[in-house]
Amino acid sequence: MPEITAALDWFETAWRDWSTLIRLGLIIIAAIVLRIALLLSVKRIVAGIISGAKKGSGKKAAASSDASPLAKARLVQRAQTMGSVLSNFIRWTIYIVAVTMILSELGVAVGALVAGAGILGAALGFGAQSLVRDLITGLFIVFEDQYGVGDSVDLGQATGVVENVGLRVTQVRDSSGTLWYVRNGEVVRVGNSSQGWSRVVLDVPLEYQTDIAKATAAISNAAAQIALDETLAPALIGTHEVWGIEALNGAQVVIRLAQQVKPEKQDAVARAMRAQIKTALDREQIKLATGNQSVYVEIAGKAAQ
Repeated sequence: MPEITAALDWFETAWRDWSTLIRLGLIIIAAIVLRIALLLSVKRIVAGIISGAKKGSGKKAAASSDASPLAKARLVQRAQTMGSVLSNFIRWTIYIVAVTMILSELGVAVGALVAGAGILGAALGFGAQSLVRDLITGLFIVFEDQYGVGDSVDLGQATGVVENVGLRVTQVRDSSGTLWYVRNGEVVRVGNSSQGWSRVVLDVPLEYQTDIAKATAAISNAAAQIALDETLAPALIGTHEVWGIEALNGAQVVIRLAQQVKPEKQDAVARAMRAQIKTALDREQIKLATGNQSVYVEIAGKAAQ
């Protein structure tokens, strides 16, 4: 048919005259469409995780520690961080591939440019290796969930509660209110007291002459009173344990008490236990060790303190 033949001739002529521009246009359009599709997928996944964290999973989730606001904030932050990393990776990968294909269509020697870019990248990487180390370490911290928002941690350089976890810097607020900015690349070890469970360990120093059985019973009864407190009882895991004599010398006897608790509750439980132990010891007239030793000297043939 004449119309089809004319159309085919027109397409053939257009392709011959404008093939380079057409291919460039197709590369740009494909890059834009692929970028939008992948970014929307990442955004939808992150939004789904955040929505699930905010809604929870019913009464069962509300009864667990994972339903706490800090746990939700931690999950949201991890999802947002991973989404940001994936989005940046997708963008730059598509940009680099698209630019390389465009330069190749224009007849530019891409191999030489790649070699030059590799040398420049190596030089920049060598000069900014500390920054690269911070970013890589931060990525693994988030991915492995070593710590998150609300965790009580010991990072070596700073000890306190985590307020923010970034790819380069972690923010920790200590007990005095100071906000510490710790570079992730400088974190060699992490002590996290907010994962799983914690333990309250109290050492009670008593005078050397103290009746150990009586003191142990008083300390045990004092610790048992915490289980009757409606506010603190849910924080306890199992029953308390009096481990016995921890230290012994001529001035004092130290009895150790231990209680397993839920994460982030050890400070509150420890304070309440100290108060109960103080009351119990006073009631039983058991004295704490003062750390002072009596020295007797002979004056005029008589011993004086």
